Amino acid sequence: MSSVHYHKLVRDRIPEVIRKAGKEPVTDIIPRESMMQALGDKLQEEVQEYLEARNVEEMADILEVLHGIAHHMGVSWDEIEAARICKYEERGGFEEGIRLLEVRKQ
Repeated sequence: MSSVHYHKLVRDRIPEVIRKAGKEPVTDIIPRESMMQALGDKLQEEVQEYLEARNVEEMADILEVLHGIAHHMGVSWDEIEAARICKYEERGGFEEGIRLLEVRKQ
């Protein structure tokens, strides 16, 4: 019997998906004190996958990891969205593609 080792955080239903594919997942539960590190690692993984594929599915994966981070921080998505809107109103978004080249003293 061959196996592939991963040792990474996966979505909650992945073991079920693996079983339905006729394979046997071996899992454990990440300790609470290690969860933020695991989520940070997962965020880096998903951002890299987005940079390679540049598609909506990878963007959705990034968003799901951010939801997981918020959950484990005890922060509601409404709080995050309110902070995003506040920053948007103060500083704008990224729609116009402005690149800051330098800042000169007067």
